[in-house]
Amino acid sequence: MIFWLEAFASFLLLTGGVFILIGALGMVKLPDFYTRLHAPTKATTLGIGCILVASVMLHALRGEGLSIQELVISLFLFITAPVSAYMVAKAALQRRTPFKEGTVNEEMSKDILVRRAPKG
Repeated sequence: MIFWLEAFASFLLLTGGVFILIGALGMVKLPDFYTRLHAPTKATTLGIGCILVASVMLHALRGEGLSIQELVISLFLFITAPVSAYMVAKAALQRRTPFKEGTVNEEMSKDILVRRAPKG
């Protein structure tokens, strides 16, 4: 049974590492500020969550009890990441940071940047 728990924790660690890598690549490769904002808030948060769950499992498996620090870190991360992303996006809209040409909501983005109510 211990082998399977260690294998599952290893799987979670690798999965978390892959999500963090995807989030980092998304920050570098995505075309504009607003799409780049999704990479660290979505993929990286999930990656850190996987790593913290694996850490909690391994601490419990070693007989050190339930590690409350990782649970508090996870709670703090999952609460603050969406709020901070919202605040950064709101600040970018206030500064009128331009959208990339050819986005799906290009017409709406023009209305937002000149502070008109979107049509429709």
